[in-house]
Amino acid sequence: MSIKSFSDHAANERTFLAWVRTGIAIMAFGFLVERFDILLKIAASSLGHKLHATTSQAFGNVAGLALILAGAAMIFLSVLRFRRSSRAIDNPEPQPGPGMRLDLTLSAMLVILGLALAVYLMQAVS
Repeated sequence: MSIKSFSDHAANERTFLAWVRTGIAIMAFGFLVERFDILLKIAASSLGHKLHATTSQAFGNVAGLALILAGAAMIFLSVLRFRRSSRAIDNPEPQPGPGMRLDLTLSAMLVILGLALAVYLMQAVS
C-alpha cells in the first residue's frame, strides 16, 4: 500500500527540516554574537588595548538575543507552515499558495540584523 501524494508530503517535510536547521543555525549564531564580548576582552588584553565602551557590548548582547529569538520564531512559524501545507496536500480542493510575505519579512529582518552586526564588529575591532 502506498501513501497518497507521498512525494508532496516528503517535499513538505524536507522543506520543514530545512527551515528548522536554518532556525537552529541562526540561534547558534545569536549565541556566538551575544558572547562575542568575551573574545574581544581576551584579544584586547593580549594586544594591550582598552575595550570600547560597554554600549557596544550591550548592542552585541541585544543583537545576539534578537538572533536567538528570530531563530526560535522561524522554527515556530515553520511548524505552522508545515501543518498548513500537509492539510493542503491532503485536501482535494485547490488551495491558495502560502505566499512569500513571511519569507520576505524574515529575510529582511536577517539582512537588517546582519548589517547592524557588521557595523558593530567594525566599531568593536577598530
